[in-house]
Amino acid sequence: MSKSLTDEQLVTQLHESSKRAFEEIYERYWYKLFCISYHQVGSREEAEELVHDIFESLWNRRQESGIRNLNTYLVISMKYRIANFIKSRITWRKYREYLILNKIQENYATDEIVDFSDLSKAIDQVMSRLPEKTSRIFQLSRFEHQSVKAIAEELNISEKAVEYHITKSLKALKDGLWMYQSSN
Repeated sequence: MSKSLTDEQLVTQLHESSKRAFEEIYERYWYKLFCISYHQVGSREEAEELVHDIFESLWNRRQESGIRNLNTYLVISMKYRIANFIKSRITWRKYREYLILNKIQENYATDEIVDFSDLSKAIDQVMSRLPEKTSRIFQLSRFEHQSVKAIAEELNISEKAVEYHITKSLKALKDGLWMYQSSN
């Protein structure tokens, strides 16, 4: 396939199920889409998977899509795919936290429940050892129930950075509060 074909010509041929047109589109755009994805998700494997998903969707929807500008279509598709990926990762993280908290609650019999003030002091000690920004983000997330997006906007940082700080806080709490966990 000639590299002199325009994107519009490639889209027309793709609409007609041309594998060569699809391969040319892939060659032109895979690296750009990979860079966008990798910059947002930070993992090569996940970025590659997202790019694969975009091209799989492009091929599967080749006859129904009304693509006017191929570059714009692919970049916007990638941004939506990344947003959905991040949302699903946040949902999964919250679900795991829910399961952990429920497991902790199930494991404590009434006589094993720790005095709340002792636990509160222990949490304060762990939080005081964290960097100020990490501690602040955790407080906004868990105690003030702000969303990742709201925290990112308030502190003028990326949502990925907010997730990093929350994860860091949870790990520190898990490590710092091990003595309060049941041995069951």
